[in-house]
Amino acid sequence: MDRAAKKELVMTLNEVFKASNVVVVAHYAGLTVAQMQTLRKQAKQAGASVKVAKNRLAKIALDGTDAAVVAPLLKGPTVLTYSGDPIAAPKVVSDFAKANDKFVILGGAMGKTALNPDGVKALATLPSLDELRAKIVGLVQAPATKVAQLVNAPAGKLARVVQAYASKGEA
Repeated sequence: MDRAAKKELVMTLNEVFKASNVVVVAHYAGLTVAQMQTLRKQAKQAGASVKVAKNRLAKIALDGTDAAVVAPLLKGPTVLTYSGDPIAAPKVVSDFAKANDKFVILGGAMGKTALNPDGVKALATLPSLDELRAKIVGLVQAPATKVAQLVNAPAGKLARVVQAYASKGEA
């Protein structure tokens, strides 16, 4: 890689680290190309991205970003998984690590907060942003329907009482 390409890669990675809400670092030694392609496909479907970069260049790109706390983890064959959604990247990495023993999660960063492997797995168990939004909408709508039922119930009862008296009067 020539000097200009390295400089461009560092600038690109720096922008990625600034834009991402979460970065996860893992070792991928021993994985086949097909397994790495599977990881990339799963990440893309979840809204995350996977990048393999030279550790030295990644450390340079991390300077001045919130994710700089992951720099000590960049040793050996590492892969960076990142996303704007704080749940997407950890979920993809955790699911992939369960299926592949050779894929080892080292840690990560969410904003300026450093995450150990357990922290990454804890993030992965949280529901996604879309799931949370759906739950909130459901919670907001449920009381509204109950209020509508309560408001309509007295009118319905009154109508049934009037109907009963009307039926009694006819008989």
